[in-house]
Amino acid sequence: MAGRYGRPRSVLRMRTVAGQVFLLQVAIVVLLVAAAIAALVLQSRSDADREARNRSVAVAEAFANAPGIEAALKNDHPTTVLQPRAEAARKRSEVDFIVVMNTQGIRYTHPIANRIGKKFVGTLQPALAGRVVTEKITGTIGPLVQAVVPVFSHSGPDKGKVIGLVSAGITVNRVSGVVDDQFPLLFGAAAGVLALTTGGTALVSRRLRRQTHGLGPAEMTRMYEHHDAVLHAVREGVIIVGGDGCLLLANDEARRLLGLPPDVEGRQVADLGLDPATAHLLASGRVVTDEVHPVGDRLLAVNQRSTDQAGGPPGSVTTLRDTTELRALTGRADVARGRLKLLYDAGTEIGTTLDVVHTCEELAQFGATRFADIVTVDLAEDVLIGEEPTPPGGAIVEMRRIASRGAPPDSGLYPVGKLIRFEPATALGAGLTSGEAALEADLTAFAGWHLQSPERARKIVQHGIHSRIAVPLRARGVILGVAIFWRSNEPEPFEEEDLSVAEELVARAAVSIDNARRYTREHTMAVTLQRSLLPRALPEQNAVEAAYRYLPAQAGRGGLGGVGGDWFDIIPLPGARVALVVGDVVGHGLHAAATMGRLRTAVHNFANLDLPPDEILWHLDELVTRIDQDEGAEEAEGSVTGATCLYAIYDPASGHCTMARAGHVQPVLLRPDGTAEVADVPGGPPLGLGGLPFETWQRQLPEESRLVLFTDGLVEDRNRDLDEGMALLSRTLADHPGRTPDETCEAALGALLPDRPSDDIALLVARTRVLDTEHVADWDVPPDPSAVGQIRAAAVRKLIEWGLAEEAFTAELILSELVTNSIRYAAGPIRVRLIRDTSLICEVSDRSSTSPHLRQAATTDEGGRGLFLVAQLAERWGTRYTTSGKVIWTEQALSGLDVVAAEADGEGSLS
Repeated sequence: MAGRYGRPRSVLRMRTVAGQVFLLQVAIVVLLVAAAIAALVLQSRSDADREARNRSVAVAEAFANAPGIEAALKNDHPTTVLQPRAEAARKRSEVDFIVVMNTQGIRYTHPIANRIGKKFVGTLQPALAGRVVTEKITGTIGPLVQAVVPVFSHSGPDKGKVIGLVSAGITVNRVSGVVDDQFPLLFGAAAGVLALTTGGTALVSRRLRRQTHGLGPAEMTRMYEHHDAVLHAVREGVIIVGGDGCLLLANDEARRLLGLPPDVEGRQVADLGLDPATAHLLASGRVVTDEVHPVGDRLLAVNQRSTDQAGGPPGSVTTLRDTTELRALTGRADVARGRLKLLYDAGTEIGTTLDVVHTCEELAQFGATRFADIVTVDLAEDVLIGEEPTPPGGAIVEMRRIASRGAPPDSGLYPVGKLIRFEPATALGAGLTSGEAALEADLTAFAGWHLQSPERARKIVQHGIHSRIAVPLRARGVILGVAIFWRSNEPEPFEEEDLSVAEELVARAAVSIDNARRYTREHTMAVTLQRSLLPRALPEQNAVEAAYRYLPAQAGRGGLGGVGGDWFDIIPLPGARVALVVGDVVGHGLHAAATMGRLRTAVHNFANLDLPPDEILWHLDELVTRIDQDEGAEEAEGSVTGATCLYAIYDPASGHCTMARAGHVQPVLLRPDGTAEVADVPGGPPLGLGGLPFETWQRQLPEESRLVLFTDGLVEDRNRDLDEGMALLSRTLADHPGRTPDETCEAALGALLPDRPSDDIALLVARTRVLDTEHVADWDVPPDPSAVGQIRAAAVRKLIEWGLAEEAFTAELILSELVTNSIRYAAGPIRVRLIRDTSLICEVSDRSSTSPHLRQAATTDEGGRGLFLVAQLAERWGTRYTTSGKVIWTEQALSGLDVVAAEADGEGSLS
């Protein structure tokens, strides 16, 4: 190569580098000097303009504020006084003119006398407003800068006003002339710098030429030898073709890839024996990038570029790369990438819910769409109920078909729901025992798989199903079932590589199925707990006609979504009253259900104390606070703060209703005339916050009114806010006011229930009743012991009138003791009330807040046995406090005949 290309031309090119560098450096220096001179000239021009403005302003300001200028302007002949002064000042200040004028712009002075008395040319308005004006104009004497300043009056009635104007101007040439005088010096200095820089550049260039001159022929030859060694050592073919189509260079790899003879340099490309397409490409010189050409049994990636760019010699350089093996590797990589994507998609499309059957259906659907033609999934029956399947110990494994996709009708495959007994003699049965997958590449050979069911096997083959893979669903060491992949439409049978893909696919699906199984077990336990804690039936009472609905939330992915903490209750109270309760514990799962049970039990216990609703909620709030304190220190998530509750008490004897709520959604009241309104119950804080009192809502309700109590899951979800839900519920209730409570529940759920409730829904509808006045009797008792006998007699007569003669004696004793105690120990008016309901209720009220205390009297005590006697005679007794005192009540069970008579009389004791 050194001999071919020669030294003279190469060395000559190396030597011209120094000259090129020298010229480049000189050009740069010239440009820098020219730029510096231009900058100086521009700076001088700018300085000249600034100097002209400053001088004109200074001269005009000085003349305008000179002594006597004000008097001269007010003189009858201002020109006579001002013209000499202005000319003298102009000459001393070396400006071109000083003009004094009145406020109308009429000149009093001017260097040219015939212009006195004429209008001034320039901007005056800002100066008349008291400001200084500077402007650059072109006048008769050339470009100039003039300034106009105001003259203010300092005395007299015009004090502070502008009484005249003074303008001074100077031409730019007068100022710039000083700078122009310095240009010879500037150009001389620039020429000196250029000469000095050029000399330095010449010295550097000479040094560079001296250094380049050291590259002699030997060094240049060695450089080309190294270049040649590297060129022929690379694993990429390199071909250089001249502009005349002759081959100038071909390295060893190019000779090997193209099969070229040893001595090819200098020959035409068309004479090298290449295939026409390759020869045409090399001779054309066209630009190509990674263009694949078959050459013999190879696939070559060709890149070709022209060498005449940037002044190079004509021709082209071509690189060749063998991609035959790369293509094979790429094909295998594509297959692997496709399988990875298949498994990734399986992870996102299988196991989207925690439902065993749905997960099996997802596996079948995905497998039939992306991997096989037909997929069936069978599970052990224990898995369906959430239990762990028992390891097979016998010769037969039973499973039920859960899902099937892609199977044509009458294909011979077992239908969904069929209980299948897999024979251990087959490969599939043995695989279920050992946990190993089984590949049947050719079903038409009937190599043992048909022993499961020979008749079905023949039908399967007749429908074109020719290959299958059976993979046990194995998770955490336990076999849950089996997934079978069948191939019918695709003619190629399953291979070993397909078996590994199927195993990986089923392994991932098995984990999802096992998670769903575990969820089913936990969910069943939680639902069982929850159902055991909720009311199983409504208690017997005559205060309201009630109906209820409870709907758990549908399970979401990854949680016990179907089990929550909503609850409701109807609690009979003394005096034929009833308590209606609805509550909600925030959250889902076993903890929410358990907490709900604790709160519901607490409500029952507090209700037995016969406290008003606000006090019930206060005690419940204290309980929740203690629960939080006990559990919060050990486990943060054990806190139940966020529980809400609505507590209502309805008295059918008076039709009076009292409600209080702790953070709960307000109830809806539907009146008999069809008017629906949201009961404005004062809102207290949720249970567990503590420290804040609860307020009560009291209202007299007409008979046949409906109280609708519910949790927020009924009126609020992700697609509807609370106000919208409340409005929809009110409209739904008002549409048909004559519905029964059960029909009202159905109507409310039909209008507001979302497709997939994300929260529990508890709904309680109570239609109020009012006791017949014929079944209520009351008397005022004067505070006189003699009145006890009169009350006893009146009560006995009323009981006989009610047909309760058998209970009269016991009721007489109870009233005698209670009334006597009130007369003896209480103050204020005393009142007695008898109520005939499912039991006989006796009430004695007074103004005392002291409750009687039941105790065992000693044998020597003269008293203290009255309340003990009452407790023995009555079925139940107790005390409840009112705003004005207390009520002591008792209940007596009615005999069987009395109950039958009461039920025959309308609706028991109701009107």
